Amino acid sequence: MARNRKRKRLILRILVAFVIVIIVGSIGFVKYLENGSKPFDPNDETIISVTIPSGTSTQGIGDILESKGIIANSQFFKLKAKVDKLDGKFKAGDYNLSPSMDMDEIMSIIQTGTQNTLRFTIPEGYDIKRTADILESNGLINKEEFFKEISSGDFDYWFLKDAPEGQNRLEGYLYPETYEVYADATERDIIDKMLSQFNKLFTEVHYERARELGMTINEVITLASIIEREAVIPEDRPIISGVFHKRLKIGMKLQSCATVQYILGEQKPNLTNEDIQIDSPYNTYIIEGLPPHPICSPRIESINAALWPTETDYLYFLAKGDGSHVFSKTYEEHLRNKAKYID
Repeated sequence: MARNRKRKRLILRILVAFVIVIIVGSIGFVKYLENGSKPFDPNDETIISVTIPSGTSTQGIGDILESKGIIANSQFFKLKAKVDKLDGKFKAGDYNLSPSMDMDEIMSIIQTGTQNTLRFTIPEGYDIKRTADILESNGLINKEEFFKEISSGDFDYWFLKDAPEGQNRLEGYLYPETYEVYADATERDIIDKMLSQFNKLFTEVHYERARELGMTINEVITLASIIEREAVIPEDRPIISGVFHKRLKIGMKLQSCATVQYILGEQKPNLTNEDIQIDSPYNTYIIEGLPPHPICSPRIESINAALWPTETDYLYFLAKGDGSHVFSKTYEEHLRNKAKYID
């Protein structure tokens, strides 16, 4: 009897130990799933386009996501899919994903086969007000919130250190491009996406060139924005830039119609004498040097032109009416061209 009782107690202890091992193992496995499901990089909100081809296995999807830097481990992706009984439920499609998304969010998105996103285009040469009009017309922003972010939002980009304070602080830096954003994107999300695109295109090479020229980033983008509004055809950009650089060097006013149009808030084809006498720090007919900040969002080609101008003896240029410009070295020559093409 005593021997049987000892045997039963031993068996009970073994069962208890076995149950404890199972419980501890289960808890450990749950913790493992929880930790592995966390975002690969919670601080990286970069949106990455991912294409899942038709017929791709769960393992194959995991491999794609890992190669794009969206998840840390494709094997874990496969394991979690099996545990959550999602194996075979993922659908082919084009998705916008981010390293800041956790595994559950990613898996939820790629079960849909579609993604609720919206696309918008900001043309080159648009200022912040016109940009806001486009975003509002697409139902993407509340203008009041948008301009609140523009004036006081905290965006950690090195190129903004020279940007002046105020409602137009980010003028020139919302890069003109076609974007796709989530339907629930906030005003901050949209602004950050556009700043991020600028950050990708404005490289260390541009920064070093600005230093060679003795220009701040704000001055470079301000000049590029004027070039953007003045130039139409690509080959004119570096020549127009050369004219402006020469004028800046000798202390001659830029006299850009584009800066007056910025003050007026409209693109008047012909300015009046009254227009060019408006008292404003943006009126380059009356101020020397550059305006306080950019007047629009320039494309990278205009930025390049601002940094690498054509060396020229020209001091004047005039739109010929067909998109191109005629350039002249003297005011007398400029007047002859004006009589030929305008008067």
